[in-house]
Amino acid sequence: MSNMKWINNWKIWAGVVTGTALLVLAYVLFSNRTTVPAVQIFQPTRTQLVDYVTSNGKIEPIDAHVFRAQFDTFVTSATAKDGQPVRRGQTILRLDANEVRADLAKARIELLESQENLRNDRGGGPPDERAQVAGDLRRAQADVDHLQSRQQTLEKLLQTHASTEDEVSQNSTALERARALLDALKKKQGDIADRAAIEEKSDSLGTQQAEEKIKLLENRLRSATVTADLDGTLYSFPLHQGDFVHAGDVLAEIADLRKVRLRAFVDETDLGQIKLDQPVKITWDAMPEKSWTGKTVQIPRQVLARGTRSIAEVLCSVENDKLELLPNVNVDVQILVQENDRALVVPRGAVRTEQDKHFVLVLDGDRLRRREVQLGMENATSYEIVSGLNENDQVALTSNASLRDGTLVRASETK
Repeated sequence: MSNMKWINNWKIWAGVVTGTALLVLAYVLFSNRTTVPAVQIFQPTRTQLVDYVTSNGKIEPIDAHVFRAQFDTFVTSATAKDGQPVRRGQTILRLDANEVRADLAKARIELLESQENLRNDRGGGPPDERAQVAGDLRRAQADVDHLQSRQQTLEKLLQTHASTEDEVSQNSTALERARALLDALKKKQGDIADRAAIEEKSDSLGTQQAEEKIKLLENRLRSATVTADLDGTLYSFPLHQGDFVHAGDVLAEIADLRKVRLRAFVDETDLGQIKLDQPVKITWDAMPEKSWTGKTVQIPRQVLARGTRSIAEVLCSVENDKLELLPNVNVDVQILVQENDRALVVPRGAVRTEQDKHFVLVLDGDRLRRREVQLGMENATSYEIVSGLNENDQVALTSNASLRDGTLVRASETK
């Protein structure tokens, strides 16, 4: 009986010990699973990586010929259409210039009068007035000479009592009047010359102003017929017959649209990456299936405020042989900063930063080892690793667990 009791007790204790051992084993296994974190690993790969500066811009012609109204008037005829190709010498529109023609005829008459006055001034005065005074002077001088000679004769005759004192006195009085008239005529001749010298400056200025006015009116008259001065495209022509235009209004714009450029509005923060001859890709919402290429040709030396942005206007060449890009359209721009066809890349989640240094955690057996890396280009998903890794390394991605140098992990591969 005692033996049976002992056997039963032994079975009970054996069951307790076995159960306890199983519980301890289960706890150890469970503890190991919870304390050894599982992490995804990634093997660096070689791929093409491209770094762009993206912005917006505007297309503009390189050598635009802009025609503006030089006076207020109406459009009498419009012989072209907006967007059509034009040839040098082709008439595009005509303006009403009747008033200009009338003003030009009047100005030409005023010029002739001013030129005649100037010639008279340089000759000493009006010819008829000068001729009249000159004739009067000759007659007055002749009278003086005659009376002076007669006075001498009468005075000699008076000594021989062949003439009377009364005759001598009368001739003397006549001589004085003749001399006074001669002096007055000489003064009048001098006044005419002085007045002509003064009026010469005024008439010279008037002649110059009349000539300039005629040139202005002749230019206006020529501008009334708008003619293409090059082979190109009439890319802006907003007028129709009967439209009224003000002086300064744009009548037409012509350019060779094979020669256009891009004015790219680059943010100030990206300007340091821009250099000459960098490839440029251009897209336009109006033709979303197409793109155009070019390159940077001029880097600005100043930054401008444009709304809420601080931008620099970078000029770029554009290949537009098919004349598809139009002046003044807004486009999207990608400027290629750098490109690597065999960049060694890892996901952005694999790179950690601490005190301005970049590092990754590389799997070494079943533990992680910290390794500093140097970064190159980047995009939305990846970093280029310039140094610190090779293609055979296995890198841990970001995990919810706290990972550091020496952490024991369970690795699972990811693509």
